[in-house]
Amino acid sequence: MLTKADFSSLIQSIQDIHFSTQEKAVAAVNKALTIRNWVIGMYIIEYEQNGEDRAEYGSNLLGLLAERLSIRGLTAPELSRSRQFYMSYPRILGALSQELRDMHGSIKLGTLSQLSLPEDSEQQAKHLNNPLQISPVKLLNKLSYSHFIELIKLDDHLKRTFYELECIKGTWTVRELKRQINSLYYERSGLSAKPELLSQVTQARTTPMEAKDIIKNVYAFEFLDLPVKEILEESDIEKALLDNIQAFMIELGHGYCLEARQKRILIGEEYYYIDLLFYHRILKCHILIDLKIGAFTHGDIGQINTYVSYYKAEVKEADDNDPIGIMMVAEKDHALVKYATAGMDEKLFVQKYLVRLPSQEQLKSFIENELKHHL
Repeated sequence: MLTKADFSSLIQSIQDIHFSTQEKAVAAVNKALTIRNWVIGMYIIEYEQNGEDRAEYGSNLLGLLAERLSIRGLTAPELSRSRQFYMSYPRILGALSQELRDMHGSIKLGTLSQLSLPEDSEQQAKHLNNPLQISPVKLLNKLSYSHFIELIKLDDHLKRTFYELECIKGTWTVRELKRQINSLYYERSGLSAKPELLSQVTQARTTPMEAKDIIKNVYAFEFLDLPVKEILEESDIEKALLDNIQAFMIELGHGYCLEARQKRILIGEEYYYIDLLFYHRILKCHILIDLKIGAFTHGDIGQINTYVSYYKAEVKEADDNDPIGIMMVAEKDHALVKYATAGMDEKLFVQKYLVRLPSQEQLKSFIENELKHHL
């Protein structure tokens, strides 16, 4: 019969093996996804350089390729991203010999052995021999493909290496990496009298990445052919709030038609998600609601305005009024609601909008009550 101490030890042992094997599984999926996309980029570049019939497809190559492949997630923008990934990280080839031998049934090793450098080969060759860079093995083991997507947007090799290093040191999430890039951390470090102190302070304020942060993203789920709806990263509180906001808006009266939750939209080459999307039959416009749990930042209002601008330009019908965005920031002991009404300059419509939509005070009161209930 187990003693109390033995039982506690059993619990700890099971937890340890679960989390250690989970991390290994996640790392394996992440590395496979990263390698797949790098090799896809290589194949595309090689075809563009040497394909016998490449002129036949021209600038529409990626669009036609995505259509013929019919592989979920491999849209033309994503194929373009894979191409850019390969061009930005040609040195990853040095880390792939064993990985590709393990995949010899599906990877054309002969093609890799005859690999030529991508466009701008002089610059790429210089970068390959640059001692101020992190080994490709470490990059593959420590960063997810979503991290690379943010890093390839940086043209400056030194700047990219700086963020690679800081990201690995602090085990940053992709969100944290984006936040640090947007905060001009690299530039601030260069201007700082004590950059090492700035690094210590910055790293101390970040939340380390967990296994679920790597696997729970659109790339991993599409790669594994799992339902996209499973990628939602809502906490129980966020889900409960969205459930109740949805009911609250519909109960306000006739006119609200729910179109989607976590509506996925593609702006440029990046996916975004609108928490709640309504169409109002009386106002004849879309109403976009974005919920954030946590402190309000200057980028939040820019995000909802981006969604509103997208719907105005790409989705709005000729007889529709301009879309309306509502930013809800829900934080314990604090609630903020902001309407995004850019472009709504017709006075009569604005008056109608104020009557048909809940007031900011109503929404603020609603959020505060919800937080008291859930927190």
